[in-house]
Amino acid sequence: MTAAFFDYPKAAAFGRVVPKSRIYEHAGVGTALRDLFVTQVDQIVWKYKLAPETTNLAATKAVSEIQVFGISLRTGKLDEEVLRAIDRAIPFPLIFELSWPGKRKAVAAFKRPSDADSTKWVVSAYFGTDWVPDDAPRRPLPVALNLGGLYDALLTALMPNAAGSGEDIQARVARMEAIRAKTREVDRIKARLAREKQFNKRVAINAELRAAQQELERLSGGDPVSAAANE
Repeated sequence: MTAAFFDYPKAAAFGRVVPKSRIYEHAGVGTALRDLFVTQVDQIVWKYKLAPETTNLAATKAVSEIQVFGISLRTGKLDEEVLRAIDRAIPFPLIFELSWPGKRKAVAAFKRPSDADSTKWVVSAYFGTDWVPDDAPRRPLPVALNLGGLYDALLTALMPNAAGSGEDIQARVARMEAIRAKTREVDRIKARLAREKQFNKRVAINAELRAAQQELERLSGGDPVSAAANE
């Protein structure tokens, strides 16, 4: 999914290293999570600041700026809790670009101000590309009317299923999360079916499996395979 890597404007380049200690301080990072930062993260760089003055796009109430963070890894793995800690520490929507020698990967969660407390943020599940070669081409930024529209487009590019008709970003994210949950349910039912030896119980489990698969197909827009691809 190289389409999710974009050529950000030169005017938006920021290039500032973010000390891990700042993340620890602002996200309330405990010992176990700090250990993950130490073992998995080499460096965090604030690469781009997508703001009205750097993109010529107006801010919206929910999206005043979008930050692009580069994370160079010490290993080929990054625990999702590390990303959540950074999202907690930075009060703006974030797009992450992970790098490991010779390859890169884009990851982000849908992040919005809480309806109950506008000083706090609600962070969804994470969506991401596969690893691609570091020199894979980037595409121009999506055309958008404002920063909110740009953020929607950047996130949609990371999602494994096409947007539904008239579906806004919040509804789309909810559907993606439902797809993941239903995919896990299908896998659990399949495991139960494989263990069960009694015929009458296998018949009942098969019926349960068909119902779950039909719901997964409905959520996925008829493509349950792609729904599982981002797990």
